[in-house]
Amino acid sequence: MLSLKPVPVSPPLAGYAQLPELKRPWIDGYLTRFLRRIPHLRTDLDWRDRLGALAAGFSFGRGRYRVLPGLYALGEPDATGPVLVTANYKLTVDLLRAALSGLSAWLLVLDTRGVNVWCAAGKGSFGTVELLAKLKQCAVADLVSHRQLILPQLGAPGVSAPAVAKQAGWRIVWGPVRAADLPRFLASGLNKTEAMATVNFDMADRLRVAPVEMVQSWPVLAAGLVLAAVAAIFGRLDFADRLNRFVRTFLAIGGIWASGTVLFPILLPWLPGLAFGVKAGCLGLAWGVAGSLLLGSGPWFGAALTLASGAVVSFLGMNLTGASTYTSQTGALLEVERSTIPQAVSLLLAAVLSIVGLLVRRGAQL
Repeated sequence: MLSLKPVPVSPPLAGYAQLPELKRPWIDGYLTRFLRRIPHLRTDLDWRDRLGALAAGFSFGRGRYRVLPGLYALGEPDATGPVLVTANYKLTVDLLRAALSGLSAWLLVLDTRGVNVWCAAGKGSFGTVELLAKLKQCAVADLVSHRQLILPQLGAPGVSAPAVAKQAGWRIVWGPVRAADLPRFLASGLNKTEAMATVNFDMADRLRVAPVEMVQSWPVLAAGLVLAAVAAIFGRLDFADRLNRFVRTFLAIGGIWASGTVLFPILLPWLPGLAFGVKAGCLGLAWGVAGSLLLGSGPWFGAALTLASGAVVSFLGMNLTGASTYTSQTGALLEVERSTIPQAVSLLLAAVLSIVGLLVRRGAQL
């Protein structure tokens, strides 16, 4: 039976009434269905959407880049319109609404706390419990004459289709990996080609992760500034020598940062080993040796740089496991457990060698 009265909800939920939280540039009006005011999404992205996507790509405000969970409309959907399900990460919603320009559909947005579908499925927020809750809270069954949901393939790890069918009577159809393939998927009668179901992780995909890693790894650069300042202060040197030592030390540590956040995603397929920590560790050791030779670090500081580079780049490289297509959560956790102690020991040895190098250098100056 159709609900004829809007249902008050708390916390706020899209799909019932005009709310202050829905006064956003990407919402251009409301559809009225059975006394409900359902927000209507624009399908054209403007400069604010693109600027927000750029900022989120560099991890600025990424955790707050979200839309209000609930039910939205694209085009002019009726009772036969498809019901698509997605996360409330705004970049994900933007990709969907841009891809569906000219089409009509209902969009059920789950509360994934601003996390994309793939990551949220792994964490459980894009999951069976949340899907069942939003179907009930948004009374989706009152708006459509069918019981079919289209979920993104990357959300499959978090959602049990049999459980949803048993508990709520909805049948789940797994859609394509990429939002751009949705128009063809819908036009073909929900038939998914092999290309639509294939997850790529080529160089372009890997480099999309790099800006986030670069920003989130700022402590490495901060440590580089501190260590460079300490190296410049230590010893009886004139200004030019102090500046030279500061620059060389910062370049050495900056190379560690760049190796772990940019070079590693680029070189991933060709680095030796299977575990990401091992692959990244090899790259770090290579930079340590190359950096020592390029910067003229000497034996003590060269050895320290090599050990520190291997440890830090190995640690940074493990961050990429969450974005790759061939790692599992259990495998990633096991790798972290096995890698932490060797990484810590390498850093400790690097610190000891640096101190010894400073003492040797100071003794030579006396």
